[in-house]
Amino acid sequence: MKQTALILFLFLGAAAVGAVWWIWQDMQKQLHAPLALKSELFFTIEPGMTLQKIGDDLHRRGVLRQPYYLLLEARRQGKERQIKAGEYRLLPGTTPLEMLDQFVAGKVFQHALRLLEGWTFAQVMAAVQANQHLKHTLPEADTETLMAALGAPSAHPEGQFFPDTYHFPAGTTDLAFLRRARERMQEVLAGEWQSRAEGLPYPSPYEALIMASIVEKETGLAEERGKIAGVLLRRLERNMKLQVDPTVIYALGYGFDGNLRRDDLDFDSPYNTYRYPGLPPTPIAMPGLESLRAALNPEAGDALYFVAKGDGSHHFSATLNDHNSAVARYQRGENEGGD
Repeated sequence: MKQTALILFLFLGAAAVGAVWWIWQDMQKQLHAPLALKSELFFTIEPGMTLQKIGDDLHRRGVLRQPYYLLLEARRQGKERQIKAGEYRLLPGTTPLEMLDQFVAGKVFQHALRLLEGWTFAQVMAAVQANQHLKHTLPEADTETLMAALGAPSAHPEGQFFPDTYHFPAGTTDLAFLRRARERMQEVLAGEWQSRAEGLPYPSPYEALIMASIVEKETGLAEERGKIAGVLLRRLERNMKLQVDPTVIYALGYGFDGNLRRDDLDFDSPYNTYRYPGLPPTPIAMPGLESLRAALNPEAGDALYFVAKGDGSHHFSATLNDHNSAVARYQRGENEGGD
């Protein structure tokens, strides 16, 4: 009897050991096998969400076959309570163990929003407000509230944000996004100001920012930016009016229909550089790095005029007679704006 009981005990013990071994092997197999994903999946972990709830959600979606295995392994590694909230992108081929490491490391997905060189503040705000991954907290068209929140209540928003591609996790506020873009502009402008050419007529970096915005809107050709900046600088030094079309277009605002007419050059606005000497009161757009560098290191020369050639480039002239001839040649009697 005792021998039979001992045999039965040993048999049950062996069976139990075998079962545990089988479960362990199956768990390792499942945890190292790719998730059931045919395409990428965006999965959001809300604050306070437990790993058990996460596993159950993924199981209901048909992504995770054995959620309890994931929970057991996380407990074994001491990671169960180290999960970070946020939006994650799960890719085909990712294993449950890799997913767990992703959740613990907080490697949330980074969305992207690009601010383009030459955009106005209105275009920046339109892009920010249209982005569904940003959390919208700012009242529309209230620039005073925005600039005050950015720590610059008296500043004009135009040109204050650096054009670049910015990456951010879902739920980032619009204010945080704009603060980052403004701080980036301040950082870049300060750096370029330190390496500026000597003798420039800018009393502060802000005037250089205004000039850079005009250069940005005048040409998209990198090789011409220094020349354009040189022409505008020499006009400033000679107390000549800048007479550049983009400032008039900016002054016209929503009234501009895409066709700049001769009568528009008489539009009364401090931004109209055909009527008023010197720089306009604020930037007219967001300048990029190359335009900032051109404004702070303009190309030397004797040109005082330029006219668009129709292919994206400009013809530069040192005298008014030469310039008028170029206007007749390239624009055939049309409005000679842009010089």
